[in-house]
Amino acid sequence: MIVRIGKTFAISLTIVIMSLSASKTAKSEELQVAYKTFYSHVKKLDSQETNALQFAFGFMNIRTKSLCQINSARISTEKQQIPIEITPEYRFTLPSERALRLADAVVILDLTEPSNICDISVQLETKPEHVKSSYTSQELDLLYDQFATFFDDIGGFMSFMMPEVDGLTIQFKDKNLTAALSNGMQIKDGKLILSSNELPILNNVILPSVPLRITAKTSR
Repeated sequence: MIVRIGKTFAISLTIVIMSLSASKTAKSEELQVAYKTFYSHVKKLDSQETNALQFAFGFMNIRTKSLCQINSARISTEKQQIPIEITPEYRFTLPSERALRLADAVVILDLTEPSNICDISVQLETKPEHVKSSYTSQELDLLYDQFATFFDDIGGFMSFMMPEVDGLTIQFKDKNLTAALSNGMQIKDGKLILSSNELPILNNVILPSVPLRITAKTSR
């Protein structure tokens, strides 16, 4: 697992592809990945202390560094086919279901690019119900605490190797968005970056629009 450190947090890793469909077309390729590969991540958020967070999965094109296009996806077992919703950014979330792991479920994805140039990307972010256009200081503190708890838990005795959560990054869909907020905070290039020192002294934060996501701001 390689942890990339910057203003936002993302985990990027290479997984073992369990099977690759032999049927290919000029426009798509079917990729099958064992559900347990994803379950090993989503189960880490099965606690009250991190219940505002989720992992958003995608596949990063190793050449262009953009997300590979996912045309469709589903969870497949012997008894059922469960459709997976794909975001406009080509990311998706998965349920934390032990029953699916025990049933040897498979996640089947239809990709536009060849699978051998698409590496899985795992992004830790807030759940949709915690993404809105205004926040109280207490709400932002809760999100910060949950990110910090997750990092502390996965760091363990190797915490010296892990980045430290030192704030929040609020990301907007418009990457060119620049605006000054009433509290003096500044959105620049589609991001509002709040340091851990600023969070306790903030009052209500009113945003110009509902953001795309909130991630952790980290440092070494």
